Formats: sequence, C-alpha cells, structure tokens
Amino acid sequence: MRVPLLAVLVTLSALGACSEPEQVPPPVPEVAALPPGRPAIYAAALEGPEPFVRALYAVYSGPDAGLEPMPPGRDPIYGRTLNAMIGADFRKAAGEVPYLNHDPICGCQDGAAFRLDSVAVTETGLSEAEAVVVFTNNGQTHRQTLKLLKEGQSWRVIDVLVPDQPPLTEQLLKVID
Repeated sequence: MRVPLLAVLVTLSALGACSEPEQVPPPVPEVAALPPGRPAIYAAALEGPEPFVRALYAVYSGPDAGLEPMPPGRDPIYGRTLNAMIGADFRKAAGEVPYLNHDPICGCQDGAAFRLDSVAVTETGLSEAEAVVVFTNNGQTHRQTLKLLKEGQSWRVIDVLVPDQPPLTEQLLKVID
C-alpha cells in the first residue's frame, strides 16, 4: 500500500508538535551592555584576556570608581595562588594594616580622574597571557603588566608587575613567610 507523501509529512509534523521543545539556554548578556562592575568583569573573563582586562579597568573610570571589596583571598578576579597569598597577608596582619593595603589593579587607594590609555595583550600559551596596561590616575601616567591565567572557563590575574618593583607575588611571599 502506498501512502501519499502529503500524509507522511502531516503525520511527521504532528509528531514533532507533540515532542518536548528544545531547551535553549538564556542568552548571556554582552559585556558592552553591562555597566562597569563585577558582572561585566565576570562576563568578560569568559570572552578572553583583552575584554577581561578592559572590563577590569572600566570600573575606575565610572562615577563609583573602584571595585566593591571582596573578602581578602576570595576575589574571583585573581587566580587561586594570588588569592591565597592575599588571604595569608590579611590573616598575618591580624587586625593591623596588611602589606597589600591598596588596589593592585590600579596601584592606588582611589581611582580619581582615571583614564585607561592603552592595553596590549600577548597570549603566551594556551591558557596564559600578559597584558601591558598604560593608564593615567590623578594626572600621573602608570604602566604595569598583568600576568593572566585561564582557570576553568575564566581569565584571572595571577601577578602584577610594576616597573622597578618586584612582582606582587614576590612581595607577598616575603611578608607571609
């Protein structure tokens, strides 16, 4: 017995309508659509090292300059090792001022009159990169290098290098020993 093609198509169409709809994940907001802050940084950390660095510095240019503080040693913008060092520095200070008493991303206490001048990212491996950053804060130009590592799906800062200073990790190791 031959079944007309139209009948087959109607039957398949009806069966398709009865099946479960395909689950589509909700769209991830574009970094550009998010206001500067932690949500934009976390979204950019999934995109790549340059968007991550640009999102990090975008928070200093806004009216509420700077990052909202996180518990020392638990900030998701830093890699596991750097977070452990920051936490150890805080615990060792035991109520006193810790060695790292400034924001290492801007090298400052306040991000007043802040402007990001340039970012040059070089990927140094499959999950490693270096970002040379030049910015102006309070009329002074600063240059530093952020060493980055992709931990899981997100990029993280694992060290901060400032010209004529030891790396941040080296400085922290000296005080937590």
